[in-house]
Parts: sequence; C-alpha cells; structure tokens
Amino acid sequence: MDRLMGLDYGDKTIGIAVSDELGWTAQSVEVIRRSTQERDLNRLRELISQYDVKELVVGLPKNMNNTIGPRGEICIAFAQSLHEILQMPVHLWDERLTTVSAQRTLIEADVSRKKRKQVIDKMAAALILQNYMDSKTKR
Repeated sequence: MDRLMGLDYGDKTIGIAVSDELGWTAQSVEVIRRSTQERDLNRLRELISQYDVKELVVGLPKNMNNTIGPRGEICIAFAQSLHEILQMPVHLWDERLTTVSAQRTLIEADVSRKKRKQVIDKMAAALILQNYMDSKTKR
C-alpha cells in the first residue's frame, strides 16, 4: 500500500500526519511553522521523501451547511498548487469538526493548554488522514 500524508493547512501552521506502511493508521508527524512558500514546500518535500509518500490528503474546511467559504477556497488553491508543483495526487477531505474533536481528545487526556497548542494541528492532520483512509477501506 502506498503511504499517504495528511495536511491540516492553516494561516500560521501546517499540521502533518502520515499513514503507516499498511495504510491502516495515521500518525502525527510534526507542525510546520509557516514562513515562505519555498521553505514550507522544501520541508514538505523532505517529509514526502523521508516517508516515501505517494499521495497527499488536504483538509477542506467546509461550512456546516456544506458550502465552501473563504478558508476552504484557500485550501483548494493550496491543494491545486501542491498537485502542480509536486506532480502527485492530492485529495481534498472534509475536515469539519476535526480540530474540535482533536481539542476534546486532548482536554480529556488532561493535556495542558500550552501543550495542546503545540500538538493540535498535527493531531487534526492525523484525524483528517484517518477519516480519509477509513472511508477508502469501507468501500
């Protein structure tokens, strides 16, 4: 099975997660603090190479009524540019409530607010990727 990478694309950070070799589970990897597009892409390329990733899954924040707002448009543009620059398949995945879910999980685990801030984006990326993979195995 080809390895997948999940991305939670935000204004300040990009949460990263990758699938295991069997494509069963998603693991949080890191949070890229965004600086320039070139630096961000270089770090993504390094991680893609390190984990031998073949496809990307980018979280698409939709409104609760299933429409796509300004933040969603930004993520669509990001996914399209990744596809063009990296020449690899890029899938968009509805990420509604993944950050809320990640936040709840961390609160239930009694993780401090400061620590939550450091891991929330990569945990959201793992949830996006896991939900995407689960949808593929159910077919």
